[in-house]
Amino acid sequence: DGFVPGRHQLDAFGAGGFRFAGMSHRGSVLATPAGIRIWPVARFSEITAEMLQPVLDEAGAIDFLLIGTGADIAFIPHGWCDLLREHGITVEGMATGAAARTYPVLVAEDRRVAAALIAVE
Repeated sequence: DGFVPGRHQLDAFGAGGFRFAGMSHRGSVLATPAGIRIWPVARFSEITAEMLQPVLDEAGAIDFLLIGTGADIAFIPHGWCDLLREHGITVEGMATGAAARTYPVLVAEDRRVAAALIAVE
């Protein structure tokens, strides 16, 4: 159903998708401590607070959320920041390339991190 359980490194990104756990996926992904799931977002403007629900569901295991906003940096709405902060999660938005490079470093440091990554070409 578009969910790969377990904590996985991102092996590669670009060409409209991501490689992880020996698989490739075209499209965006949401990586949490529980696993990596397909994230039905093509552009930052399509994200709603509801699309961040899996992160809120795992808030007890997440301190930090990286949002890969696509090819360009986008401003994270205050409402999302407030919602996540209420659950003890700090959010940072950055271009997907930067987020996809930062996420594996934080996972390797055993940090309590999640990443919502919009696919880029």
